[in-house]
Amino acid sequence: MPDSADLDRAALLDELRAVRRLGPLRLREAALPRLAALAEPPGDVEELLRRAVARLEQGSLRDAAEYTLGLAPGTSDWPAAERRKYAAQVYSVSVERFRRHQELLVLGRLADQLTQAADPPEPSWQTVSAHRLLRVPHQGRTVRVHLHAHPVDLLRDVDVVVSPSNVYLALAEAYKSSVSAALRRAGALRGPTGDVLEDRLSVELRRWLDEHGAAGRPVPPGTVAPTTAGALERQGIRRIYHAAVAVPRAGTNDYDVHPADITRCAARALALLTEEHDAHRPPLRSICFPLLGAGRGGLASELSLRALWAALEAELSRGATWDLHLLVHHPAQIRTVIRALDAN
Repeated sequence: MPDSADLDRAALLDELRAVRRLGPLRLREAALPRLAALAEPPGDVEELLRRAVARLEQGSLRDAAEYTLGLAPGTSDWPAAERRKYAAQVYSVSVERFRRHQELLVLGRLADQLTQAADPPEPSWQTVSAHRLLRVPHQGRTVRVHLHAHPVDLLRDVDVVVSPSNVYLALAEAYKSSVSAALRRAGALRGPTGDVLEDRLSVELRRWLDEHGAAGRPVPPGTVAPTTAGALERQGIRRIYHAAVAVPRAGTNDYDVHPADITRCAARALALLTEEHDAHRPPLRSICFPLLGAGRGGLASELSLRALWAALEAELSRGATWDLHLLVHHPAQIRTVIRALDAN
């Protein structure tokens, strides 16, 4: 396996675009050196792609990837235009919109899968480590960023946690696996037997919507609604900022997330942190961001991080000294963050 540092993500995306144009039956017509080098058995690019697609989240993302690359049953001999048409139907969008937006996300996520799979094994202490302290160079100084790779409800002593939400600011059902659902569960007030006495985050979020005349209607993407942290206060978490970043797609269970809206959410969360800073004792100092949109939103982890970092970098450029934390879903994503930020 080649060293992941040698993998040029842009070049890998170019090869995936070539595969999209050709389809599985014509792979031998293209020079695909990076994909061929990753394949196991050697040179079996189609099998490599099938394994990578199988690792994508079930649902629209995986289905669209299969149609896009001609890996869905019966599509290996379809022309590229026909495969793109069916992939667009998965997202209920026009072919042109799919080409300009969702197709880029699908291929980007696939490139991330291939890159992560290519990373060499790390020493065992690094593989299991759920925390890293990154030192990120920025304008002649070093910025410290705490990186967490564990469920959000295991966070301790972080003043503010940003929770991704849809534009209706509707919390995910407590039984689901998202960041929003985990925070809802952990923030609920419970009795001695574990029964929920009060769904605290949901109650406070509904109150915020009522106060702002937004109950039952969408708010603009980039809106951030603050609540207390409920029972999470026992873990040193004092505020939850609910970030409206995902736009539900009518008639489906899927969402659209635009990188610009991630940047707006992050910028608004930092502005809100400034507004609330002195209203608490001790003052609020630390904030944790998950990779917004990199779950159900379908964005590649690196794309989400870059959109998020654009807001953080602007804040740092103004001299901000917040205690910054990032949360990823899996330890393997630590390498993606380190590469993207060029951190040490």
